[in-house]
Amino acid sequence: MNNPFQQRRIPEGMTRRHFVEHLLGASALAAPAITLTGAMRTQAQELKRNQKSAILLWMGGGASTIDMWDLKPGSPTGGPFKAISTKGDAQICEHLPKLANQMHNLSVVRSLSTREADHTRGRYYMHTGYAPNPNVEHPGYGSVVAHELAAQRELEIPPFVAVGGGSVGPGFLGMTWAPFVVSSNGRVNDLQMGISEKRMMERMEALRIMEQDFIDQQRGPAAKDHARILDKTLSLMTSDQMKAFRVASEPDNVQEKYGRNGFGQGCLLARRLVEAGVPFVEVDFGGWDNHQNIFPTLKDDKLPKLDQGFSALMEDLEQRGMLENTAVICMGEFSRTPRINAEGGRDHWARAWSVVVGGGGFQGGKVIGATNEDGTKVTSDPYTSQDLMASVCKSLGISLETSFTSTSGRPMKIANSGTPIAELFA
Repeated sequence: MNNPFQQRRIPEGMTRRHFVEHLLGASALAAPAITLTGAMRTQAQELKRNQKSAILLWMGGGASTIDMWDLKPGSPTGGPFKAISTKGDAQICEHLPKLANQMHNLSVVRSLSTREADHTRGRYYMHTGYAPNPNVEHPGYGSVVAHELAAQRELEIPPFVAVGGGSVGPGFLGMTWAPFVVSSNGRVNDLQMGISEKRMMERMEALRIMEQDFIDQQRGPAAKDHARILDKTLSLMTSDQMKAFRVASEPDNVQEKYGRNGFGQGCLLARRLVEAGVPFVEVDFGGWDNHQNIFPTLKDDKLPKLDQGFSALMEDLEQRGMLENTAVICMGEFSRTPRINAEGGRDHWARAWSVVVGGGGFQGGKVIGATNEDGTKVTSDPYTSQDLMASVCKSLGISLETSFTSTSGRPMKIANSGTPIAELFA
């Protein structure tokens, strides 16, 4: 049986440079080919330096932003943590000292006000800009950004990678734009063949033939989407870009700097993936649903890990000249109640809370918006998930006039017609 790699169509995402090189390599125009290819490689390197990407640090469970980014010292709701000064305008928690030194690159938006205080609904809303609707499945941040930016770069690995956990899916954009889930050490379990390459290729060819039969029968988009994913998987298994997933290849001192834990290594992997050209990386950092013993949990576990991994990421991006083109967002599905409950914890609170953004096209060192003295309500202009998502799109150069068409044929504006937060760009 012939090698199925030779039978596959040109993969989605293959660039004009690749195509031209293949054609010219078989022609008699060897000298012009060398000149043209060299010029295109130079241009590709320039585009790689300037390409935009985003990293979402997802605080699953709802991190207590009143104890992190918007402290209320002296208030009955304030808790025991002290506020410290930073290199920006914000004062933040004393247990985030490394991040305090990075706040000139970060801004705190303290006036998020949302309605979804349920984990599942809040997660969906903060990832998509839409409240859950049984009639339509909306695409998440990662799928939208990957869809809009992937065509601008030479990429053989997936354009949306979820590290350490899953994410909200691609919705009506289709499975081509689904998150590629890996562990924080970069291990891709599904690519461990466990059988000989020859046997694997025979199986893949058999599957390709069966799927083509489904496609030819016009049975809907699912078969075509799956065929594209299969095609990309074959490319992935032989791509040099897979080296980006090898976190263990980093020097020991770099791994130590980020932290020898899932979140820290996930942040390091995110930097490596963005450096390789991946448009969107989400790093999952769960465990923030602290209904009990919240202050010891934050002080001894969650905040030190966040401080080390997040600050190392920001410092690394800046030192490598990548910060200007990499937007970083740190948020969860909501925050925690100002009121401290009887078990020493905080419950769900979506009416007034904070997110942190930096890099990309964002201005750093700012505090935007405010809450009242006990953190129960926003006292400035409130912002929504739509506004935050619109801000991220603007920072990445994605047009807010972009409109998608759902599977039902309904047009849907990107970021649900949100308005960018002007102060982040002033």
